[in-house]
Amino acid sequence: MKQLIVALALAGIMISCNSSDKTKNNKETPVEETPTDSTAQQSNSTFVAINTNQALIATALMAAPEASRDGCKVIGYNMDGEFVTLKEGDNEFIVLADDPRKEGFNAACYHKDLEPFMARGRDLREQGLNAAQIFDIREEEVASGKLSMGEPGLTLHIYYGPNQLYDPETSKVADAQYRYVVYVPYATAKSTGLPEKPIAPNHPWLMDPGTHRAHIMISPLPNNTNQ
Repeated sequence: MKQLIVALALAGIMISCNSSDKTKNNKETPVEETPTDSTAQQSNSTFVAINTNQALIATALMAAPEASRDGCKVIGYNMDGEFVTLKEGDNEFIVLADDPRKEGFNAACYHKDLEPFMARGRDLREQGLNAAQIFDIREEEVASGKLSMGEPGLTLHIYYGPNQLYDPETSKVADAQYRYVVYVPYATAKSTGLPEKPIAPNHPWLMDPGTHRAHIMISPLPNNTNQ
């Protein structure tokens, strides 16, 4: 009888242990939360307004080839609305900073031999002339030799976009893209073999053929594929 009672007691202990183990095993294991990818949010939060002369210089230099930025001269309107030299330079490039008075962003970098042509355009715009009038005046002046455009093949680099926001760490402007212009005065489709209309983004074509302002245009890819 005593042996039966001991056997029953041991059985009860074993059942209790098994039940306890099952209860432990059936508890839900805490699921670790997958970290939220906030890269885009962080990226957006890094952009600030271009509202100082130093920001104007930093963002303007993004229009120039990276290896040449330190030596570029930067000109343009400062935050007080004065057209000044924002930064002195000693290489072949002049950079025109974004005009803070206008919507969006547009900076340009060009060879210094194009400066007479560019400066003449700025002067005529300040006089209130429209694009067609400026074209006609410079056409006549280049043809007569009064206005120089330098040697054929000089390049204009344009860095532009819809926003006046930039990343102070990288100087990149939000949603900005590049467009390239190569001046080849009086060139034609026949003399270059280029089409006179764009075929597709990132493909060269000839704009204003046969005139002083004939130039090869290379427009950017859409922003989501532009590097």
